[in-house]
Amino acid sequence: MPTVSPPWAYTLHLPHDPHAPGIGRATLRTVLDAHGLSSLAPTAELLASELLTNAHLHTTGPYALRLRAMEPGRLRVAVWDSDPRVPEAFGEVGVVPPWDAEGGRGLRLVRACADAVGVSVLRELGAFKGGKLLWAECQ
Repeated sequence: MPTVSPPWAYTLHLPHDPHAPGIGRATLRTVLDAHGLSSLAPTAELLASELLTNAHLHTTGPYALRLRAMEPGRLRVAVWDSDPRVPEAFGEVGVVPPWDAEGGRGLRLVRACADAVGVSVLRELGAFKGGKLLWAECQ
């Protein structure tokens, strides 16, 4: 008889510290391994790395990594930060900087490697006090 795994989600709150993106990536690998999703690790780690680094470089406060199983074999990697401004490269489809641009290349990689991307500007969501949530999915 087949069993269905219940959906799961993990949130890791991180301080504004240069080590935080690395800690987020290590946590992501551990979570994926625990749920038998190690095959998603390379893409998910790239997505998390770019989103976490963007939050660290462009905000001054804490940020958070959220991992959520969407359906079997599909993962949503999201990063929350307290700044409500949406990066231009994460806005409307097609509004991405050229490859030789000085900024925005990491988010261009996210868009290229993810199966879906999105953003939510938040007023308040539980422990998240406003800001934005950038997310990317992979399978």
